[in-house]
Amino acid sequence: MSSQKLSQNIKDKLIQKTLQHKLKKAENSGNGIASLLKSTTSKQAKANRFDQHPGYQQMQIIKNGAASLGIESPFFRTHEGVAGATSVINGKEVINYASYNYLGLSGHPKVNQAAVDAIEQYGTSVSASRIVSGERPIHQALEAKLAHMYEVDDALAFVSGHATNVTTIGYLFGAKDLIIHDEYIHNSSIVGAQLSGAKRLSFPHNDLDALEALLAEKRHQFERVLIVVEGLYSMDGDHPDLARLVEIKQQHYAFLMVDEAHSFGILGDSGKGLRELYQVAGKDVDIWMGTLSKTMSGCGGYIAGESALIEHLRYMAPGFLYSVGMPAPIAAAALASLEVMEQEPERIHQLMHISKYFLDTAKSLGFNTGESTGIAVIPIILGSSVTAAKASAALFEKGINVQPILYPAVPEQSARLRFFLSCEHTEAQVRETLVLLKTLI
Repeated sequence: MSSQKLSQNIKDKLIQKTLQHKLKKAENSGNGIASLLKSTTSKQAKANRFDQHPGYQQMQIIKNGAASLGIESPFFRTHEGVAGATSVINGKEVINYASYNYLGLSGHPKVNQAAVDAIEQYGTSVSASRIVSGERPIHQALEAKLAHMYEVDDALAFVSGHATNVTTIGYLFGAKDLIIHDEYIHNSSIVGAQLSGAKRLSFPHNDLDALEALLAEKRHQFERVLIVVEGLYSMDGDHPDLARLVEIKQQHYAFLMVDEAHSFGILGDSGKGLRELYQVAGKDVDIWMGTLSKTMSGCGGYIAGESALIEHLRYMAPGFLYSVGMPAPIAAAALASLEVMEQEPERIHQLMHISKYFLDTAKSLGFNTGESTGIAVIPIILGSSVTAAKASAALFEKGINVQPILYPAVPEQSARLRFFLSCEHTEAQVRETLVLLKTLI
């Protein structure tokens, strides 16, 4: 008998003995083969029910726990008009801190008219992926304007902000690569990294010494390395040191990607984002990403950078290639928002003023605002999910709409109320809100 056959015989005997052991164990427990089969069938049946999915069950536990404490759900509240510094919910006007209409451009007459004009010329859908027959002049105008704002070669607009990160990171990087990101990075970047198959590591929030140490230890093991950070972190309202990040990426021959979903239109004297704040050239960052749903009053995302990057994504990125083109009215609204932003810089200056007023007032009242730099996004950390949920509900009863951020979205000790500021908020609204909150906790 050959050694190969002998080896297979040994494997077969081992498998047989293992199976006999399992069956004997089942018989000794009084269950027997029938019980074992019944148990297996039961598990399969349970796994075939959506109401038994672990995620759904966890959601129900949280929901039932809130109900037992008498806390009304703060989610999916229906706004009946434009959501800016104020909004109408359930027929009642409220002071609104739950929308990222930072510059008040969603609902601006020029932005609305641009969308209406685009509907009349192009309809409500381009009815195809852009590479097939969905391309419209308004797409090209928007992308040229974005590239101009970043002072880079070109830009590409996607129909979804989340999908922009998923498809860009997921497509460009692979199993031989390393993706290092801030521990607070958005879910879309994490999903993109997972899709890519690259090795993924995180570093402590805004700790660039830790990032450097990781690169010194790991860089030589990988072909390409991508560093991913956000321009303004939407949970904490702080930002990284872009100038140092550029130095780090150059030293270690890495790509740098900056997600400007919340920072473009917000940071810098004219709202050009993190690069303007740090006086960094647009071409010093390899991949600029942003969304059209904040200061640009639309929906979708974009990538801006060198021509080789954008042309590559335009022809090959699955999330662009196989998705319908952005509706023309959305592209028109975003383009008009960029134009108004340039024409009315006082909106940015007013946002800076009201954000600073909010931060200073909150601190004077003894609130914990974490690491927020005091521009557009300011948390008030309450340290308990129950406290945060109750405070949100109590404020809503008094006509103030602010969302609680609860565990597991943040650690329990970091549970908070998250305030999105608009340039249209007034000092009176801010003071009323914070004084009232002080009486509630």
